[in-house]
Amino acid sequence: MATTVLSPSPRGFALAFGWRRVLVVFIASALCGLLLSPSFTTMPAWRVVGRELFVGVAALLAFGFFEQWPAREPSWVARWVLQVLGVAFAIVAAVLFLYLVLNPDPVFWKNERRLNGFMSMTFSGLLFGPWIAVAALFRQKDFAARRQALAFELERSELERKALDSRLRLLQAQVEPHFLFNTLANVRELVNAGSPQASTVLDSLIAYLRAAVPRLHEAATTIDQEMQLVRAYLELMHMRMPDRMQFTLEIDEAARGVRCPPTTLLTLVENAIRHGIDPSEEGGRIDVCVKVADQRCIAQVRDTGVGLAAAGSGLGTGLASLRERLQIVFGGDARLRIASLVPHGVCAEVDFPVLRS
Repeated sequence: MATTVLSPSPRGFALAFGWRRVLVVFIASALCGLLLSPSFTTMPAWRVVGRELFVGVAALLAFGFFEQWPAREPSWVARWVLQVLGVAFAIVAAVLFLYLVLNPDPVFWKNERRLNGFMSMTFSGLLFGPWIAVAALFRQKDFAARRQALAFELERSELERKALDSRLRLLQAQVEPHFLFNTLANVRELVNAGSPQASTVLDSLIAYLRAAVPRLHEAATTIDQEMQLVRAYLELMHMRMPDRMQFTLEIDEAARGVRCPPTTLLTLVENAIRHGIDPSEEGGRIDVCVKVADQRCIAQVRDTGVGLAAAGSGLGTGLASLRERLQIVFGGDARLRIASLVPHGVCAEVDFPVLRS
């Protein structure tokens, strides 16, 4: 599963001079300078625009400074108030700096033309600067709300994923003893009957369990691995009742690498033996077929046992557990179907989308 990671929020100058902020300040300052340039008859337009850019950068610096300082928002005033007031103060201070420090005639208030220029630049800055700051604050709040909502959604998704993983592990833990106890019960019947093959069957069972049990803890396996376990299990059951059970295995080459939950096929086969073949006096036949069609994997286990009517509604906890595991892994895109066969027997079929390992 792909995981979305929220990038860390920028701090310091990276936050204060983000490219969007710089672009907005550049455009607003250039427009303001061009609008004011006709009133500055002794100054070229590019110098007026340059001064407005200087004022805009000062306002941007004040906005970013009070955005991060103080680190903890004071209780007596909201941070956004500090930012807006800081922008207004920075505009006045920047214009004063231009007229007191960079102006060849620092006593500008005695010159009506220069005083009018000072007032025009200050007034235009105070007219647009704080409102731009307020608009930026609204956008910032909206972005923060969306970021928080995304963080909550990611956290919720992560919790849901962990809950599904826990549920899947719990179901697999239920499958393990169910499968092992049923298999051991079959061996016990063989031992109680005094069969000379009991020791051979027990050796086969031990070898089989050594290969099978580690895979029960895996989150997923492949159809090819499942078929290997099914073959070993059916050979073991055939040794227990050689005259009462026959089986065939058929698998498309395209299906071998398809991923599926552990013991998917094994559960169907074990259920067919326990509820179909074992209760039948004549025994029966089990046919396992796995194929891929239209990007879906279809696995069938057919038996000629006693059938649904004789078995009743209790077809075993294994199928119920398998159905839930399929829903967890594939959602609503997986199906488990059970149908009667004529003249007797059961067909169990699982159908799920193809996922390659």
